[in-house]
Amino acid sequence: MTEGNGHLTIKQLPPELRPRERLIQFGAGSLSNAELLAIVLGTGTKNKTTVQLSEKLLSRFQSLGSLGRSTIEELCDINGIGKVKATKILATLELGRRLTAAAPAERFTIGSPEDVARLLMSDMRDLDREYFKALVLNIKHQVLKVIDVSIGSLSSSVVHPRELYKMVIRHNGAAVIVVHNHPSGDPTPSAEDIRVTKRLSEAGGILGIDLLDHIILGDGRFVSLKEYSLM
Repeated sequence: MTEGNGHLTIKQLPPELRPRERLIQFGAGSLSNAELLAIVLGTGTKNKTTVQLSEKLLSRFQSLGSLGRSTIEELCDINGIGKVKATKILATLELGRRLTAAAPAERFTIGSPEDVARLLMSDMRDLDREYFKALVLNIKHQVLKVIDVSIGSLSSSVVHPRELYKMVIRHNGAAVIVVHNHPSGDPTPSAEDIRVTKRLSEAGGILGIDLLDHIILGDGRFVSLKEYSLM
């Protein structure tokens, strides 16, 4: 069941279990994360198929987001993952992130807090510290740019109105929505979150740029400060 290098390959699996053949027949959307990852890896180990090796990776890192932020060294600690496979994994997941980042400028319109969560949740829910981002919008509330405003510690991020609005003006924004994550997974706003939001809203009013909302992302949950009348 093995080739000369001792690795099980996708071709050695029964046809109905081969991710590549299933993708061709049914489309990429029909495959699980493990099956998609198996196509990237190409080969397994002496004792594990590519799908089993992929399942082991996903179990170890808990999510695709965490896997994509792993290091070459962390990946190579897993039996069956060498530098070649590790670079393929990181390159593939980075392409996915870049595709998500590019999409808003092309077609994404914000009509609700749910739209913001759908756009950024997968990218931000597993971050190990607070990231403060801003969605720069045109007058139709289409996303012109997603910008990183600041990166903080495990429990807080520092945001200055001048830094935020300097970038909004640079991208010709008519309005802005700010977003940050809580690494704890609990999106409940803190007193500091509320204070910062009010300060940003006041500064935007002076500049003629509407701060439409402040969304806090947790682990699969989010809070809109506008919906809770906290801004």
